[in-house]
Amino acid sequence: MHRRPSLLCLLVLLCAAFAGCGVLSQQAPGSLDVRSATLLASGGPAQLQLGLDCRLSGPMQDALDHGIPITLRIDLRAGRWPHVLASATRSIELRYFPLTRRYQLRENGSDDVRSFATPAYLIAALGSLRVNLPVGFATLPGSTPLEVSARIDPAALPGALRLPALFEPAWRLAAKDFTWTVAAR
Repeated sequence: MHRRPSLLCLLVLLCAAFAGCGVLSQQAPGSLDVRSATLLASGGPAQLQLGLDCRLSGPMQDALDHGIPITLRIDLRAGRWPHVLASATRSIELRYFPLTRRYQLRENGSDDVRSFATPAYLIAALGSLRVNLPVGFATLPGSTPLEVSARIDPAALPGALRLPALFEPAWRLAAKDFTWTVAAR
């Protein structure tokens, strides 16, 4: 019975220590929205054409400008639980290479790399992504419900940034789920 008040005191002291160290700073969070999503499956492998609106927070932009990659995780599901017909998870990596002064965007596992001179061009490129999908998406019947979500992947960050990415509001970056249906073929 006496453990609860001491545990509560410990949590309050821990939060105060984090706030004093700047871990729980009041930086404005970034924003991420799925503007559009279309399944392209005519004639070849399926692709997701995705339009993201993204604004990185100050700490995220600072990390990127110091060469730390920022990874966005894209989850796509076809069908509704418990009848999920297909699902896929893809990662989009945003990087900066200080020696060449170039920003890069690439889908993890792909050799296709797009390079940009400024961070504004890099972020603008998120508005027109094409993401490769597994074979199961090419044969979905018409009117199948699809849902896509996008968010920052804190597990892809270096160890020193994982804790702030979990607790600091400036590192929260997630879009609301975007839903639509497969067009009739």
